[in-house]
Amino acid sequence: MKTGELHLISTGNQRTEELADILSQIHPYIDFIHLREKARSAKDIYQLIQLLIDKKVPRSKIVMNDRIDVAMAANINSIQLASNSLPVELVKKTFPHVKAGCSIHSAEEARLAEKNGADFLFFGHIYPTQSKLGLSPRGIEHLRIIVESVDIPVIAIGGITPNLTPEVVKAGAKGIAVMSGVLEDADPLKTVQSYRTSLTKE
Repeated sequence: MKTGELHLISTGNQRTEELADILSQIHPYIDFIHLREKARSAKDIYQLIQLLIDKKVPRSKIVMNDRIDVAMAANINSIQLASNSLPVELVKKTFPHVKAGCSIHSAEEARLAEKNGADFLFFGHIYPTQSKLGLSPRGIEHLRIIVESVDIPVIAIGGITPNLTPEVVKAGAKGIAVMSGVLEDADPLKTVQSYRTSLTKE
């Protein structure tokens, strides 16, 4: 039985306690939790990480978005880098033990990120999504091109529902990433279980 990776990205829309409570319930079904909290201070993000650890969320599942300073202070060894983050080659040179992912939007960017030391890639948006209104989705065929252009894992993101997950995995994605589809759902636990089931195949 093969299981694709399930990455959950925080939306920045929830209070610390609320987010921590949800994540403490659903983390057994999730491989990685990305803290993408652009409006929070470094101190607030650090406190959120400590609260998650207090609630028995494994440190190894936590991925820090952009803030390498907070990641190092909190002993988090995975980071996700955006286009305006520190360059991945600088991060890997300075912190060689860190697992670093890059958000990319083309095969050229994917190959460059891999060359510069990225350990995995995020690519999207695959399907129409409320967070990218007015922007055309890149689609399954583009995902397939990205996957074939690199040797490191590609995680697909954007408008992916449990029903759409199998075709994303079939296109070669190592896994999927979701945000509001879980965290802002009326029943996050039930929804995340649906995603986990859709990622599991014989």
